[in-house]
Amino acid sequence: MPRIDAKVTSVAKYVPERVVTNADMEALVQTNDEWIRERTGIRQRHFADPGTPTSSIAYKAAMKALEQRGLAGEDLDLIVVGTITPDMVFPSTACVLQEMLGAKRAWGFDLSAACSAFVYAMTVAAQFVGSGSHKRALAVGADVMTSILDMEDRATCVLFGDGAGAAIVEPCEPGEEGILDFVHDIDGSGAKHLYMPAGGSRKPTTEETARNREHFVRQDGRNVFKYAVRRMTEIPQRMLERNDMTGADLDLLVPHQANARIISAAAEKLGMPSEKVMLNIDRFGNTTAGTIPIAMSDAVDQGKVKKGDSVMLLSVGAGFTTGCILMRWAY
Repeated sequence: MPRIDAKVTSVAKYVPERVVTNADMEALVQTNDEWIRERTGIRQRHFADPGTPTSSIAYKAAMKALEQRGLAGEDLDLIVVGTITPDMVFPSTACVLQEMLGAKRAWGFDLSAACSAFVYAMTVAAQFVGSGSHKRALAVGADVMTSILDMEDRATCVLFGDGAGAAIVEPCEPGEEGILDFVHDIDGSGAKHLYMPAGGSRKPTTEETARNREHFVRQDGRNVFKYAVRRMTEIPQRMLERNDMTGADLDLLVPHQANARIISAAAEKLGMPSEKVMLNIDRFGNTTAGTIPIAMSDAVDQGKVKKGDSVMLLSVGAGFTTGCILMRWAY
């Protein structure tokens, strides 16, 4: 794998103020705290106010990342927004965000890869920066999942929360290491297991699709769980092998926060102790594209990562999509 001359120089998160506990969910749907915690590890999640657009939470995360780095929107060359809950079908949320940030020099686009969207967005940003064509890129993972959740479906509504994270990607200094490698793949045969039935060109919005509640997330939990457990171990092992590393060489694993049991199984296969695995699903639930940058930001805040550490980002999402990035922490 050719060297990628790009590094992450800032990462920040934003979650809405409203905290929704498992007890709160009991009042909405037939479920209970014990069932949710045992099967997922989730204790609470954050919900945005109804009508909150994804651009709003993406903006707040992006501004924090810029401020931490001492930058302004006009310093950006590229904006890549990973999301499955865009403000609207078009224009892209990246266009809306560019206007909000005052990033007049930047171009950008949205990237749809569900829970792998941020990892993919950061890879794209790194390629443009690493090529020398761009100096500063913004990679965002943001979703207002409550906008597409069926609050009558107890199998899905308890799993998700709203949130956003953003990272600045810049060139490495001479002799410095940043993003070392990435392994991504998709398996389209999994599309039928996690999807939203209507709202696209295959099944446009009608009174009937709305009446049938086809504009909400639908998930075959058993098949999604099985696939995620398998791929969350296969992909990082492939990454480590091709870089002559083992799990013992990693200082921190930042996995997609979908299920605590999946994360635990992956860490065990990699031989990584719990203290080297970032876990915050208990506080935020699954924020889809937001989970990994939110977890990265928490790792910084909690002192779990320092300059020079080897860090792996790992995701599995609808599609199915799988993403893995190996990087050297740069700040």
